[in-house]
Amino acid sequence: MQRLALLLALLAPGALLADTLTIPVGSQGADIDVASLPHKGESKRAVLERFGLADEEHAPIGKPPITRWDYRDFSVYFEYDHVLDSVRHHQPGQPAKEQQ
Repeated sequence: MQRLALLLALLAPGALLADTLTIPVGSQGADIDVASLPHKGESKRAVLERFGLADEEHAPIGKPPITRWDYRDFSVYFEYDHVLDSVRHHQPGQPAKEQQ
């Protein structure tokens, strides 16, 4: 019992001194509408027609082959010739003001 009380006494001050970290997830890449990104199942040809040539195309990796096309603000992942997923690139924002 004494060991439990000692353990709690040692851990309690750390919890009282913890800071709160706020991450504004919804504000990431606000200039790109998620609905406008390529959708799952879309063909490479459709993506190429809609967005043009990618800034960088990565070679296929693995089985099934997964290919990535990087555009300025997002990347598109393909399995064979169809979109698996599209993700926006991280857009660093203004640092949050510290609360006083």
